[in-house]
Amino acid sequence: MAPKVAIVFYSLYGHIEKLALAEKEGLKKAGIEADIYQVPETLSQEILTKMHAPPKGAYPEITAAKLAEYDAFLFGIPTRFGNFPAQWKTFWDSTGQQWQSGAFWGKYAGVFVSSATLGGGQESTAIAAMSTLAHHGIIYVPLGFKTVFPILANVSEVRGGSAWGAGTFAGGDGSRQPSPAEIELATLHGEQFGTAISKEAKAEEPAAVGESLAKKKADVVPEPKVKDKEGPCGLPSKCSIQ
Repeated sequence: MAPKVAIVFYSLYGHIEKLALAEKEGLKKAGIEADIYQVPETLSQEILTKMHAPPKGAYPEITAAKLAEYDAFLFGIPTRFGNFPAQWKTFWDSTGQQWQSGAFWGKYAGVFVSSATLGGGQESTAIAAMSTLAHHGIIYVPLGFKTVFPILANVSEVRGGSAWGAGTFAGGDGSRQPSPAEIELATLHGEQFGTAISKEAKAEEPAAVGESLAKKKADVVPEPKVKDKEGPCGLPSKCSIQ
């Protein structure tokens, strides 16, 4: 069975949302149909209007309990001073019960990001996320270079993303949209993430089968041996002394 994957993002101007859709397409190539959720907004509509933020997409809002139903996650994080935005931080602050019970322990996660500029936190935001993942016992799956070396090594154009995960640049005023190269990188990221976690799922199947067989074997109650009646001199009754 394919792992159950949730793509969870926060997006103010739509950049991360576009990467999330590309990540979903990549997961589909790996044989996984992922579900997309958005992190609840913390800003009032009045503030959003003053910031000229477009309407939110029609995605359900994630909750800590809902996230615990999944085997793996891809988190879309727009940077704020090289770190989580307040919306993401507020969500993680609501996961105390899952932290205490270990609901996310041993599950897998990857991250994709956006920043305004080249030095805006493409890598530091991913690194900052590691502390939260570690406290929850979530296993981080990096993008690496193996499957995307030509894109990451290409310095002929402006491009977000790194070995930590896919990424895009929004520009100082948010007007720049993800480029074809960034969309391709996000798609490959989703595919690579899906392939990696599927390998782990398959590796766990034989152990599960072995445990099932062992349990069945343990459940079988052996028939009691019927002891032969003793005859003369303690010999079995079927024996005779001549």
